[in-house]
Amino acid sequence: MVHAFTFFGGLYNRAFLMIPGVLNAHGVDFVWLALLFVALAGSFTSTIYLAMTLIATVRHVRRARVARSAAAATPPSSLPPVTIFKPVHGMEDQLAANLESFFLQDYPDYEVIFGVRDRDNPAAKIAEQTRARYPHIPSQLIVSGPPVWPNAKIFSLDKMIASSSRSYFIISDSDVRVAPDFLRNTIPPLLDPKVGLITCLYRGIPASDFWSWLEALGLSVEMSSGVMVADMVEGMRFALGPAMAVRRDAIDAIGGIAVVADYYADDFELGNRIWAKGFKVILSHHIVHNVLTHRSPLRTLGDQLRWMKSTRYSRPLGHAGTGLTYAMPFGTLGLIAGAVLGHWQLGIGWLALAGLNRMIQSVVVGWGVARDPRAVWLCWLYPLRDFFGFIVWALSYTGREFYWRGETYRFGKGGRIAPLERPGASSP
Repeated sequence: MVHAFTFFGGLYNRAFLMIPGVLNAHGVDFVWLALLFVALAGSFTSTIYLAMTLIATVRHVRRARVARSAAAATPPSSLPPVTIFKPVHGMEDQLAANLESFFLQDYPDYEVIFGVRDRDNPAAKIAEQTRARYPHIPSQLIVSGPPVWPNAKIFSLDKMIASSSRSYFIISDSDVRVAPDFLRNTIPPLLDPKVGLITCLYRGIPASDFWSWLEALGLSVEMSSGVMVADMVEGMRFALGPAMAVRRDAIDAIGGIAVVADYYADDFELGNRIWAKGFKVILSHHIVHNVLTHRSPLRTLGDQLRWMKSTRYSRPLGHAGTGLTYAMPFGTLGLIAGAVLGHWQLGIGWLALAGLNRMIQSVVVGWGVARDPRAVWLCWLYPLRDFFGFIVWALSYTGREFYWRGETYRFGKGGRIAPLERPGASSP
């Protein structure tokens, strides 16, 4: 790895040494020279980001080792009763197995509450079948009815929380699968009254299509990298929606779950508001699985574009800076500029080093943190995922509208959303 960074340094030196010659020999190539500078700057920032990611990975692994030992040492008698909230809507690949994993917990006292819009929803039938297979686990199905808040999931969660008398919660998406020791690892930190929320990183589990494999790599590598770096730089000030452990008093302190009903990124808002109230938000050492459903390439692009637009409005400055963390676009720009300016060897080397940058990130983060074997043997594919991620990032600045669960919405200030056409809708 030291040799890789040395090679990066040599590349930058060669690029700088080449500039005077280009100016003398190619007086009309100032546009390409400008692009060369952009490629140089972007390659520098993406290399710095890689270094930060590696440092954050080492930090996270060390902290995870300590947290894992602390969780294992927590006596079962001190573990509080827990309610698991699972909003479900529509069919997804492996939905039954995902839901079932929450009924297999090695934990003394927990219940599972499902939330649906109506009983005819196919996901409701799967939830009922799962409940029937585990009658010894307390569970129920809450029918919320048609949502009257912009975020339908939060509308359901509000009714689900009201149906529970417990004080320790798990809020988890329907496409998440967990190991039997999930509760045993995520609940103990909440015994500290200063801690209000625990959030988990996740490993992407792809469907059978190529785009799903790229997306899964992004979840295991790109998402994990960004979260760990944010945790290292400023601490956790947000949450990740797939799996969150939270106490009732922390939710009550922010005014209830309804305060995030106007946001698409309800997980980010929930974590940020709990942090703003003086509670700690902790990144868990425990990894959950995010199981992807087969979708068309256009649908995949649309979903990722929706997430990117959400980040753009929730964290505008951070989202803008994300563009400087990608490596492959700048490597490609370096290749093109080098070729046009007559320096093919430099251009090819530039692109190759950008690819090496992302392959290192894939192996170190994807395996070292998410424990995703695909991130190792498909590390050669991750540079393509990096390039695709940059395209989605750039497209996130085109328009405010997005399609979500059968309706069209528009992003507003601060990440708030509003349906474009839904007569009678109201906000909390």
